[in-house]
Amino acid sequence: MVHLSRESVAQHAGMEDITMKRKRHTPEQIVRKLREGERMLNEGQDLAEVLRQLEVSESSWARWRNQYGGMKADEAKRLKELERENARLKKLLAEAELDKAMLKELAEGNF
Repeated sequence: MVHLSRESVAQHAGMEDITMKRKRHTPEQIVRKLREGERMLNEGQDLAEVLRQLEVSESSWARWRNQYGGMKADEAKRLKELERENARLKKLLAEAELDKAMLKELAEGNF
């Protein structure tokens, strides 16, 4: 049995490899790329060319514009920090609720 990655299957079939390597961007990088992309679009470049130069997929571009459009880099960084803190607090609350449920079962003698 031979296992092939999606890229090798595409190359084997004679198709051009159009997949992009997944890359994580910091909020500051996202805001910077959004600004640069908007500048290039205002200069008359088409969207496909801008996305290729920025090495960003169209879906990432759309998601970034919805999430970070109009933000400054420090605002985007603060948003990410708040999202991380919110996730941490939700996890702590869930653990506390589990502890409370376990103690309640023990107190009722249903163990």
